[in-house]
Amino acid sequence: MPSTKKKIPASERKLLKLLTDVLDDRKAGDLLVMDVRGLSSITNFFVIATATSDPHLRAMRNELGQALKEQKVHLVGVDAEAGSGWTVIDAFDVMVHLFTSETRQHYRLESLWKDAAVVGFEDLKTPTRKKATSAAKKTGVRKATTRKKKQ
Repeated sequence: MPSTKKKIPASERKLLKLLTDVLDDRKAGDLLVMDVRGLSSITNFFVIATATSDPHLRAMRNELGQALKEQKVHLVGVDAEAGSGWTVIDAFDVMVHLFTSETRQHYRLESLWKDAAVVGFEDLKTPTRKKATSAAKKTGVRKATTRKKKQ
């Protein structure tokens, strides 16, 4: 799978960062973000993660649900049939797929979407901007610095 070269809009980047941070904190395995823009008509990104057991799967789902609620993210739906080993959380632009290891190997979602680009976790960081002086902001010119000569 290729890496994504497309720019990720700030709102989607923020949501992806939230989701991956929560899953990482919950010790999700094989965490993967896939850019399916242009390939899927129902979402822009997949977040895929593996749980070690059904209780771990439920804990990840509950923690994600709480974090999304706190951030006032509207969920289109959650599908989590008991014992299926697969939970789907649909946040419209991002769809989260949580699997047990056996279920993930069985469905091989990454293989089905092999043309999707992988989003690196460094791509989810908020770009930083250098602070300009107030004069530079007004004029658009950076302030020149002077050095003292050694004598």
